[in-house]
Amino acid sequence: MTRWTPDPTFYASPRDALTAPAEQLAYVAAFDRSATRPDAIVVLDTDPASDAYGKVVGWTDLPHTGDELHHFGWNACSSALCPTAPHPHVERRYLIVPGLRSSRLYVLDTKDDPRNPALVKEIPAEELAAKAGYSRPHTIHCGPDGIYVSALGGGSSEGPGGIAVLDHTTFEVRGPWEHDRGDQYLAYDFWWHLTRDVLVSSEWGTPSMIEDGINPELLVGRKYGHRIHFWDLAKRTLVQSVDLGDQYQMPLELRPAHDPRKEYGFVGVVTSVEDLSASVWVWHRDGAQSSVRSGAAAGWSDGEFAVTKVIDIPAEPADAADLPPALQPFGAVPPLVTDIDLSVDDRFLYVSCWGTGELKQFDVSDPFHPRETGSIRLGGVVGRVAHPASPTGRLAGGPQMVEISRDGKRVYVTNSLYGSWDDQFYPDGVGAWMAKIDVDTEAGGMTLDERFFPHGDDFRGLRVHQTRLQGGDASSDSYCFP
Repeated sequence: MTRWTPDPTFYASPRDALTAPAEQLAYVAAFDRSATRPDAIVVLDTDPASDAYGKVVGWTDLPHTGDELHHFGWNACSSALCPTAPHPHVERRYLIVPGLRSSRLYVLDTKDDPRNPALVKEIPAEELAAKAGYSRPHTIHCGPDGIYVSALGGGSSEGPGGIAVLDHTTFEVRGPWEHDRGDQYLAYDFWWHLTRDVLVSSEWGTPSMIEDGINPELLVGRKYGHRIHFWDLAKRTLVQSVDLGDQYQMPLELRPAHDPRKEYGFVGVVTSVEDLSASVWVWHRDGAQSSVRSGAAAGWSDGEFAVTKVIDIPAEPADAADLPPALQPFGAVPPLVTDIDLSVDDRFLYVSCWGTGELKQFDVSDPFHPRETGSIRLGGVVGRVAHPASPTGRLAGGPQMVEISRDGKRVYVTNSLYGSWDDQFYPDGVGAWMAKIDVDTEAGGMTLDERFFPHGDDFRGLRVHQTRLQGGDASSDSYCFP
C-alpha cells in the first residue's frame, strides 16, 4: 500500500512555514499598457548561488491582448491541510491568473517546467459572468474548499462586485460565494480567519470608477470605497460593515494575522481627502485588545468588530512644477499606500508608499502600537531615487506590490500600480523594475540587494505588477494550526 504524503510546500502552521526552504524562482505578472501585445508571466531566478541570479529565466505569453494582468495566485496552499478541507490530495501546481481588464481567467501549470509555465485552461469572461454574475476578477486565494476569486464588477452591470468560487480540480466556475450580501456593493480584496469562520472584505470601486484613472470628482465627492465588511464564512452571509469615515478613501489590501489563534489584521488606506495622508488600520473585536495579544478564543458571540487607525503617513510638500497635473493644485505628494504585507511570523508589516517612493517596515508585535524599524526609497513622483545597482538612473513608479518570503528574510517589490493610474501620477512613463530587499529579522531594518535589479529591457517593454514566489509566500497561504 502506497502511503500518501501532502505537498511538501504545504505547512500546517505558520511556525512550520518559517522553516521552509528559500524560493528558487519568482513569478511576476507583466502587462502591455498599449494592449497591442500579449501580457506575460515572467519567471526570475532568485537563487543567489545561480549564475542567472536576478535575471529573467522564463517567459509565458498569454494568447490574447488587452488582459492587463494584475493579481494572481496559487490553486492550492497550506489551507488544504485544514480539518475541513475535502481535498488533501491537491498540490501547489497551478497559477490562477486573471485579466483585470478583459475578465478572462487563465490556468498555468508550473509542474513539468517551472521556468516556463504552460497554459492549460482559459475561462472566458462570458463564463465568469454567466455562472457567477461577476466581471473584472482581481484577487485569488486558495481556500480549503475551492479557489476564491474577488471581482470588481457585475457580470452584466457595474456591480455589485464580490467573490466567485472555482473548483479545485476542474477549475470550473461554481458560482458566486455570497448567500446574503446585505448592502455590500463595492469590492476589492478579501481574506479570512479560517478557524473563526470569518471572512473580511474591502472596497475600491466599480470598473468605470477605476479603469480610466482616479476620478477627481469621485475622490472629492468621497465616492470610492471606505468600508470593511465582516462575513460569516460558513454561512456566506454579511454580518457587519464598519465605515472608516468617508474621508478615508480606498481601504485596499487586507492582511490578517497568520496565527490562527488570533483574530486581527491590517488594512491599508490609499488616501484621506482631507490632507492627502495615507493610513493603516487594524481590525479586531471591539474592546478586545488584550485577547488580540493573547490569542484568546473569540467568536461571533464575543462582540462586533472594530477598526482602529494605528499608522498615519503624511503627504510630503513639493514644488508644483515638479508634480504631475493631477497633483499640482495640492502642492504635495500623497504617500498613496497601495499595498501592505505581513510577515508569516506576524512581526513585520511592510507598507508601500507608491507616491513618495518609499517602503516602510514596522514592528507590529503589538498591532495597536506599530514601531517603524526601516525605510527604503526608490523612485517616487518627485524623488525619482535611483537603485544602487544603477545609481545614475532616475526611477519612476515606486515600491508598489510587496511580497515576503516565508522565512521573512527577503522582500520583493515591483513598481507598477494599474496602467491608467501609472499614467496619471507618472505621465512621462513609469518604466518597469523589480527590487529585492534583505531583512534583519532580529532587530528590523532593510538593505537593498545590489545584485537583484531586473528592469527596463529585461521585461521587454511590459510593466510589472504582482510577484508570487515558488513554493508560497507570506500573502499566499493561510493556516489552521497554531
